[in-house]
Amino acid sequence: MENLAQLEALCERLYNSQDSAERAHAENTLKCFSVNTDYISQCQYILENALTPYALMLASSSLLKQVTDHSLALNLRLDIWSYIFNYLATRGPKLQPFVTASLIQLLCRVTKFGWFDDERFRDVVKESANFLSQGTSEHYAIGLKILNQLVSEMNQPNPGLPSTHHRRVACSFRDQSLFQIFQMSLTSLRHLQSDVASRLQELALSLAHKCLSFDFVGTSIDESSEEFGTVQIPSSWRPLLEDSSTLQIFFDYYSITKAPLSKEALECLVRLASVRRSLFVNDAARSKFLAHLMTGTKEILQSGQGLADHDNYHEYCRLLGRFRVNYQLSELVNVEGYSDWIRLVAEFTLKSLLSWQWASSSVYYLLGLWSRLVSSVPYLKGDAPSLLDEFVPKITESFLTSRFNSVQVGFPDDLSENPLDNVELLQDQLDCFPYLCRFQYESSGSYIINMMEPVLQSYTEKARLQTCDKNDLSIIEAKLTWVVHIIAAILKIKQCTGCSMESQEVLDAELSARVLQLINVTDSGLHSQRYGEVSKQRLDRAILTFFQHFRKSYVGDQAMHSSKLYARLSELLGLHDHLLLLNVIVGKIATNLKCYTESEQVIDHTLSLFLELASGYMTGKLLLKLDTVKFIIANHTREHFPFLEEYRCSRSRTTFYYTIGWLIFMEDSPIKFKSSMEPLLQVFVSLESTPDAVFRTDAVKYALIGLMRDLRGIAMATNSRRTYGLLFDWLYPAHMPLILKGITHWTDTPEVTTPLLKFMAEFVLNKAQRLTFDSSSPNGILLFREVSKLIVAYGTRILSLPNPADIYAFKYKGIWISLTILAREIKGS
Repeated sequence: MENLAQLEALCERLYNSQDSAERAHAENTLKCFSVNTDYISQCQYILENALTPYALMLASSSLLKQVTDHSLALNLRLDIWSYIFNYLATRGPKLQPFVTASLIQLLCRVTKFGWFDDERFRDVVKESANFLSQGTSEHYAIGLKILNQLVSEMNQPNPGLPSTHHRRVACSFRDQSLFQIFQMSLTSLRHLQSDVASRLQELALSLAHKCLSFDFVGTSIDESSEEFGTVQIPSSWRPLLEDSSTLQIFFDYYSITKAPLSKEALECLVRLASVRRSLFVNDAARSKFLAHLMTGTKEILQSGQGLADHDNYHEYCRLLGRFRVNYQLSELVNVEGYSDWIRLVAEFTLKSLLSWQWASSSVYYLLGLWSRLVSSVPYLKGDAPSLLDEFVPKITESFLTSRFNSVQVGFPDDLSENPLDNVELLQDQLDCFPYLCRFQYESSGSYIINMMEPVLQSYTEKARLQTCDKNDLSIIEAKLTWVVHIIAAILKIKQCTGCSMESQEVLDAELSARVLQLINVTDSGLHSQRYGEVSKQRLDRAILTFFQHFRKSYVGDQAMHSSKLYARLSELLGLHDHLLLLNVIVGKIATNLKCYTESEQVIDHTLSLFLELASGYMTGKLLLKLDTVKFIIANHTREHFPFLEEYRCSRSRTTFYYTIGWLIFMEDSPIKFKSSMEPLLQVFVSLESTPDAVFRTDAVKYALIGLMRDLRGIAMATNSRRTYGLLFDWLYPAHMPLILKGITHWTDTPEVTTPLLKFMAEFVLNKAQRLTFDSSSPNGILLFREVSKLIVAYGTRILSLPNPADIYAFKYKGIWISLTILAREIKGS
């Protein structure tokens, strides 16, 4: 008993002490309970006799670790299993919640690990049911907690348990017990419906949700991704799902509970709305189920109950979004009451778009639903009206207006707040919208043009002024940014059915012409002094996104020379073919590379567009005809492109030179290669003439970093024996000593060694068999020798340096790249 009092004091310190040294000492002293199997009986003694919850917690968590980490004898595990059940039945109601939770986790872990070892473990559901029938609410809660934890435990893999074994257990549990547990959750929900003890309601709802979220087919769906597809409920559950009271109980719970309980009820409905089609015997049963879902969602819209709570609102939008994934428009239209339902959903969508600040992340599901409905219109048979013609144009216009109004309010300049800052995410969110625009393209197209014209007009006028209110200008730019992103999204998807190809191309031309007019203005007059402004950078990134989508649809590889787009663009702007348009795009790329020195994002985005153009088979060939591109290839120096001077943009240099490499090697001319490498040669010459005494200066450091990043880009672009040979002969033997000198002088500076080693790793990579020299050539051996010198020089020095705090950046990263180089040069023969 004395020892027990000491142990309780230690446990108190372990779980409660603020002093980390004290906690560590307690942890060390008590470690034996969870590591040594001889202490299992002591854990039982503690559970029997200890008075503090912390000592009980220690015993329980130590047993959990023992069961997970050691393969204990079967009898011992069965003893622990029945002991915990009895313990929870007799003492459970008086225990602290965290102790109960720990004991229940232990119970479920023993059950899972022993599932195939003894039949008795499978009685876990029957044993838990005894708790539900004992009459006291405390026991009822423990029973529900055990079932909750059991479903979770069976559904998630455990470290230490092979995944195949986990899957076998999960499937066996699914087939033998899960349906029974789901039935128990429904019985509990009905039994507790009039009960005010919301804790029990919460446990029963949570249990139903866990059963419906079970990984039925072992695909371990990613819950965070929105499209978890259909829920593959086993056929044996069919009678329960075809029984209308199953769906109804969740709608009832939504109406009688408050958040967060009501949200859990909606989550169960989202799951039920996603049940696979083939579960139902026939179309009639499925239609009945769908009608019930529609009636339930309609009643929520009519009363508006609970939707003022943000979580409920978001989950409700997800529920409406499931209609698009699992049901066809033709099925929805034939349900009685469809017209009321679609009208209410349209009103709800319009209201959501107006309160965009509050609902921005949820609107995505609603737009998804509408875009799916619109896409299904051409396949609609029969004469039941879909009513989409009436609602979709309103929704499209409301969306556009809401985006404009969002600018008026002005987002704080915090990046997480402004949707225009994350271009990729923004494009994902705009994915569904183009389908709505193209549904009634003529009306929505002219609506966009009417919105854009006055703003564009005002922007053009501001360019002529000497000064202007900055805030005023940034609002105009934000509006233009939205419109350009929306037009880009529309061009991303080509035609929709139900409207002629030609008329859509003419409208594409009308919208594109407005963006092309804008481009003439962005870099002129007053605007050409605003490259440091965030709103200007957002606008330029939107324009780059527009070019990316426009190129895929109308320039180069799949260019449509017969396209009506160019005929209309010729009338509007005199751009009668895609070479002229390419010239506009490249002009913008060149301007961005010249004018942006600070904004890494704009530079990166510009370079990725440039690379896309250069690496397209057709567009690459077309680029070489343009004067701007010839200028870039001949003059890639920091005088012309100041971003090369900016250290924070130095990573972008690799992409820049990769693109230039593509273009140089497309021409297939050794003379062209030599003249294009002239700017890099100058850097080599200046570094080679630097005396050792001043080799450790910042100027040398940044010149070396830049040079290595540039060379890596050029090396990445060599895709054949011949092009690789040009680079090899240019570098070896003349310039190899400088690279060796760089690594020996700067070993302790990862900023220099990492780009240098990465260039080397690219240089020795034998991709596309580019590293194949003639049989009589010693070049392979010479390259191996040069690289070996480099690795030895780096390796001997780095290993002898002391270890700093950030050992990965300082040592491990360089060592890892060195080992990559070794592996590649041995593989590359």
